[in-house]
Amino acid sequence: MAQTDVLLTKQPAPQTVPACELPPKLYDVARNTGAYTSSGLATAGFRTAKYLLDEWFQNCYARYHQAFADRDQSERQRHESQQLAAETEALAQRTQEDSTRKVGERLQDAHCWKSELQREVHELVAETDLLLAQKQRLQHALDATAVPFTIATDNLQCRERRQHPDLVRDHVEMELLKEAELIRNIQELLKRTIMQTVNQIRLNREQKETCEMDWCDKVEAYNIDQTCARYHSQSTEVQFHPHSAKFEESASTPETWANFTQENLCRAERERLASVNLRGLIDCILRDTSEDLRLQCDAVNLAFGRRCEELEDARHKLEHHLRKTLREIPDQEHNVAALKQAIKGKEAPLKVAQTRLYQRSLRPNVELCRDTAQFRLVSEVEQLNASLVALREKLLEAEQSLRNLEDTRMSLEKDIAVKTNSLFIDRQKCMAHRARYPAVLQLAGYQ
Repeated sequence: MAQTDVLLTKQPAPQTVPACELPPKLYDVARNTGAYTSSGLATAGFRTAKYLLDEWFQNCYARYHQAFADRDQSERQRHESQQLAAETEALAQRTQEDSTRKVGERLQDAHCWKSELQREVHELVAETDLLLAQKQRLQHALDATAVPFTIATDNLQCRERRQHPDLVRDHVEMELLKEAELIRNIQELLKRTIMQTVNQIRLNREQKETCEMDWCDKVEAYNIDQTCARYHSQSTEVQFHPHSAKFEESASTPETWANFTQENLCRAERERLASVNLRGLIDCILRDTSEDLRLQCDAVNLAFGRRCEELEDARHKLEHHLRKTLREIPDQEHNVAALKQAIKGKEAPLKVAQTRLYQRSLRPNVELCRDTAQFRLVSEVEQLNASLVALREKLLEAEQSLRNLEDTRMSLEKDIAVKTNSLFIDRQKCMAHRARYPAVLQLAGYQ
């Protein structure tokens, strides 16, 4: 069988047989002569002769064929009409069921968000009431007693001899400064805390109002969708709304709809958590201002203990990371060597592929064909070049990582020495000095 998908680029060759004129075709004209023919006045107004018997049969057959064709077309159209009606009925039923299901899913989503908003509103109301109680407590706060400046000042001066990066304003220093300036700053601290509490109460109420407005909108939308979900083809309250299928320009998308409520909930939760944290801070402030210097001394000692634990834990972690870094350095060195070997290993396949391409470029004339092998060799060269580029980049990254590991090792060793010095200052200097802190009776003036 001849190939039909060959693309012809030239005109077909002419036929070798010379053209010649065909003989003329002769047509016999039926004459109205013979024993079974007629002419004359009997055919006036119709034909000049009677119909032949063959013509009569042909006319009958034409009528039969036309009747059969009309019946067949009518039956086919009836079948197609019935099939189309059934398909459209099933399609309309499926579409309505799917729309009802989608509305039901929308109702579930709206109910879920509505419940979340309602829960958040209740939690905000409860949290605001608790914060109002804390504000009332702040207004009746008591003052504090004097502070032994000598020990606190000596501790602060000793901790100034810490080295970087441990020379930080940590919790211990904050407690020491609080111990030294508690009396002078107590009223200012309480005023600032009251202002912060009032501002937080305002933010809580604003977020509660925002959530309530969103909740009201969702309740109204939920009722509308609930009504829509009850509609069906036999409903009597439905009617035509030709222009209702258009999307409103101001309509939101499901993503923006969910994000709007999610952002409201996130902001409300953020303010509520901030209120919880503020109440905790108020409790700490009221407890600190109501305690005497001995309790503050205990708090400072506890802060020292925690700081020493943090320093000890940091030193152990640094030592642990140093050990891991020391193990990682030779592994990275082996990785660099392996990458170099991998780059070297790609040179031989690249030479082979390029040599093949070069040798194949010497093919003569039409043999210099862009065949599958040629494309595969070009792809192989490109793949090998890409692999070499990737390996070289990875080698540079590995070498840089090795240098970073060396720098990290030196930094870790230095930081371990700094942590050891900080532990010596906090434990041997400061905490040993705080052991001579005055007793409660001495601070009360009974001794």
